[in-house]
Amino acid sequence: MALVAASILSCDFGRMKEEIEFLDEQKVDYIHVDVMDGHYVPNLTFGPPIIKAIRPYTEIPFDVHLMIENPENSIDQYIDAGSDRITIHNDATIHLHRLIHKIKEAGVKAGVSLNPHQSPKEIEYVLKDLDLVLLMSVNPGFGGQSFIPSTLDKVKELKELLQKHNSSAEIIVDGGVNQNTGKELVEAGADALVAGSYIFNAENRSEAIESLRNL
Repeated sequence: MALVAASILSCDFGRMKEEIEFLDEQKVDYIHVDVMDGHYVPNLTFGPPIIKAIRPYTEIPFDVHLMIENPENSIDQYIDAGSDRITIHNDATIHLHRLIHKIKEAGVKAGVSLNPHQSPKEIEYVLKDLDLVLLMSVNPGFGGQSFIPSTLDKVKELKELLQKHNSSAEIIVDGGVNQNTGKELVEAGADALVAGSYIFNAENRSEAIESLRNL
C-alpha cells in the first residue's frame, strides 16, 4: 500500500474549503501544498497566509513543498502557518544542514527535494537527519506534466542509500503519478505518492485515491 499525498495545486481554488473537506472525508495521508515563488520556478502559488487560512479545515498533515529561493528567510512563517512537514530543495539554500535542523527543532518534519537531474548522492550525508526525501519525477513548476521514467532508478538508488545509512526517511515521489506509474514507483521502493491532476481531474475522485492507496 502507498501513502497518498493529494496536491491541492490541481484543485479548484475558488472552492478550496470544499476541496480540502473532500480530502478530509477521503482520509488521504497528506495534503501536499506546493509553494512557488516565481524565481526558483517560474510559477507563483501559495504563501503562508493561504496555508494558515486553510489549516482549520482538516487535521490531515500539511506536506509543504517549498520551491523557493533562500527558504531560510521565510521558514518561520511556514512553520507558524501550520506546516506539519516542510521540504526544501537542496540547491535553494547554502546551509542545508542548518536549515534542516532549524525545521526539526520547531517540531516540524523536515525533507529535502531532488530535481530530475540531481542524484541522491548529493544529500547522502544528511539522510540520517531527514524525515523524508521528495523525488521530483517531473521538472518543478507546473502540474500535469508527464512522468520521467528514470525516476524509477533513482528511487532504487535512494532506497539503497537510506539502508546504507540506517535512515528511516520516507521516499515520496511527485509528478506524473497515476495508477500505472504509481505501481512502478511502489515496486521500486517509494513509500508515498503525490498526485494532483490524477485525483482532481478524475471522473471519480474517490476511486482515483483508492487506486493509489491500494498499490
